[in-house]
Amino acid sequence: MIIRSVNVSEKTGTVKKSQPFIELDAWGIKGDAHAGYWHRQVSLLGEEAYRMMELDPTEFPFGSFAENITTTGNPDLNTPDLKHCKPGDRFRCRDILLEVTQIGKKCHGPGCPVQEKTGNCVMPKEGIFTRVLSGGILKPGDELVYVPKEYRIAVITLSTRAYKGIYEDRSGMELEQMISGFCRDNNWHLTLTSVLLPDNAEMLRSELERHIRAGYDMIFTTGGTGLGPSDITIAEVRKVLSKEIPGIMEYVRMKYGSDNPNALLSASLAGVGGNSLIFALPGSVKAVKEYFTEIARTLKHMVYMRMGLDIH
Repeated sequence: MIIRSVNVSEKTGTVKKSQPFIELDAWGIKGDAHAGYWHRQVSLLGEEAYRMMELDPTEFPFGSFAENITTTGNPDLNTPDLKHCKPGDRFRCRDILLEVTQIGKKCHGPGCPVQEKTGNCVMPKEGIFTRVLSGGILKPGDELVYVPKEYRIAVITLSTRAYKGIYEDRSGMELEQMISGFCRDNNWHLTLTSVLLPDNAEMLRSELERHIRAGYDMIFTTGGTGLGPSDITIAEVRKVLSKEIPGIMEYVRMKYGSDNPNALLSASLAGVGGNSLIFALPGSVKAVKEYFTEIARTLKHMVYMRMGLDIH
């Protein structure tokens, strides 16, 4: 998309005035009221929002909705509307890199200079907010390249018999389908990696460390969580965690264990290793369905927390 205008204001909640250029650094836009160490450093709004409201451009120039950057899409390139972006997506222009942190915001309401001037603020639904990952100079005419976030997720299945081809792995396949469905429903770009291992502690530890080093967003394991002598998953996963997330797994065990006490005998574990969310699930198809269903309820929030975003 093309930048139509770059706009700055010295006070928050006011319309912004067009500038020849803006300079971005780790704190946002130099000289702008929204600069600071937080997640809403730079706001963007599409020219399409102005057209939608049929505003007189002489009375309502770009910046009237307090956006820092006014953009216009290219229909020939199927440019997405800004409001269809998601936290974690990025915009690049030369060495400048902006990361989407929030879609829309609550309007300041009555008394807001923007609302009083325009009659209806479109930022809550049409605008987006970003933080600066790499700074530089932006000016009208520059092109912002949209880079949707790609979620890299690994599924590691532990089953010696499946590894030897004695029977087909089903729990790993079920987990992959559920992850794919979750990402599809949330319009997340997904790269899914599958690994089948025997119940071998050294091999599991190696795979966990490899995916953590590679910066995978999530790592799921299934199998090896019981009481048998070959069930080594929980001990090995715990070794790579820097932080545990105990509540969600305890909740799942209690929810399903109340009807099936045998479910209480399978361990499970959730936590963070490096920058990866890690979940160790039992090895049955039924358990995979139960656990992922509950994990999915808070998964987006966990991801955004790992990004350092306070999104509720």
